[in-house]
Amino acid sequence: MITMEDSALLIVDVQGKLAQQMHESSALFNNLSILIQGAKLLSVPIVWVEQLPDKLGLTHSDIAQYLPGNAFEKSTFSAWGNSEIRSEIEKINRRNWIVAGIECHVCVYQTVRDLLKMHYNVHVVTDGVSSRTLENKSIGLQVMQAAGAKLTSTEMVLFELQQKAEGEEFKQMIKLIK
Repeated sequence: MITMEDSALLIVDVQGKLAQQMHESSALFNNLSILIQGAKLLSVPIVWVEQLPDKLGLTHSDIAQYLPGNAFEKSTFSAWGNSEIRSEIEKINRRNWIVAGIECHVCVYQTVRDLLKMHYNVHVVTDGVSSRTLENKSIGLQVMQAAGAKLTSTEMVLFELQQKAEGEEFKQMIKLIK
């Protein structure tokens, strides 16, 4: 079980023209914006990273508008491979990491693999990840699940974090999801 108190969200490389080339990119952007807004509503810490933004561009505006603070830049495929990002993850000190972004079979996969090696619990948001092809997304999800990651969806993880169907946060969450 994951809770607001022991979870954080990691958004990986949803940048520039590459983001628009993802399989079902408009659905991806919609789900990511809901996921990010829901995490903020529940006070779940958010870390977001960009792969070589000077070459690949900045995080897509459809989701960047909801992200707090600044992106961490990286050149490694795995976010864990960057010491600044690794320090931020350790500083946040949450055991559960909810991971979304692109590309599922490259940067998301390698980040998830490394988080699992470090004994974090990883929850991959299946409708919040993508690759340019459905085949690469599918193989990425299969390999991450085989390595020990849990698969979830935007609604599933937000309601799991919420835990109860009451209160102001729940009312706002329903508006986000509908």
